[in-house]
Amino acid sequence: MVDLNVKINHLQLSNPVMTASGTFGYGLEYQDLVPLHAIGGIIVKGTTLEPREGNDYPRMAETASGMLNCVGLQNKGVDYFCEQIYPKIKSIQTAVIVNVSGNSPETYAACAAKIDALERIPAIELNISCPNVKEGGMAFGVTCSGAATVVKAVRKVYHKTLIVKLSPNVTNIADIARACEAEGADSVSLINTLMGMAIDIEHRRPKLSIRTGGLSGPAVKPVAVRMVWDVAHAVKIPVIGLGGIMNAADAIEFMMAGATAIQIGTANFVDPMITMKVKEGIAEWLENHGCKHVSEIIGVV
Repeated sequence: MVDLNVKINHLQLSNPVMTASGTFGYGLEYQDLVPLHAIGGIIVKGTTLEPREGNDYPRMAETASGMLNCVGLQNKGVDYFCEQIYPKIKSIQTAVIVNVSGNSPETYAACAAKIDALERIPAIELNISCPNVKEGGMAFGVTCSGAATVVKAVRKVYHKTLIVKLSPNVTNIADIARACEAEGADSVSLINTLMGMAIDIEHRRPKLSIRTGGLSGPAVKPVAVRMVWDVAHAVKIPVIGLGGIMNAADAIEFMMAGATAIQIGTANFVDPMITMKVKEGIAEWLENHGCKHVSEIIGVV
């Protein structure tokens, strides 16, 4: 049998296949379809300090080889998560990770501190693609200083594995990754969605309520693989790759580019069992190629 175990700093995963935030709910929504314990890690939907209503509808649009979304981090806030959701998911026998968002370093840190107190949550993933209200809406993750400020604030109050999710809408993503590493990030995950737009030509207006949204799906994969390769060669901390993974071959590409683990997002909407298929496909490929441990292919390119 091939050994699929991987480590993200101190976080041990039974296999490298994770779910991407915003595409798998809290895991409970898929429990009748997928054996949740068999997934390497489940990253739950974005959580903020205060409740958020999200953007107006329509906030999703299908595009060629992908989809756009502008959901806007709709959630009921971290207190609701701690009181209502956590008791229902803490018994899931895999790594359940909370995606944390905010609009200032202070709100990121306050939200992370509340999650830190939850015994069965071993890690958080910081979404630094959020708008910085003090900088007129510019995302924290598009500058080294913005990313570093958030990671530094969170690292002071959060004591478990800290993963930072990087925005691809930057000039040099490797520089952003280095800035996060320097402030204490244990890992970086990439890529978040690429900014895009679609227009309804019959009604002569954008298909999304706020005009633009995040592009995900197979269309972004070549960009994501290149950025994972860039970052894996720039930092010493583990890299988690995501962006358009639809099958085991896609996942293996990311791992060969340097990803220790991968996340599956949009594909969950197409096939709820995709995580299991990718996990089994990776194991089969490794066995067919004489590999005994998944680490044998990480960063070989």
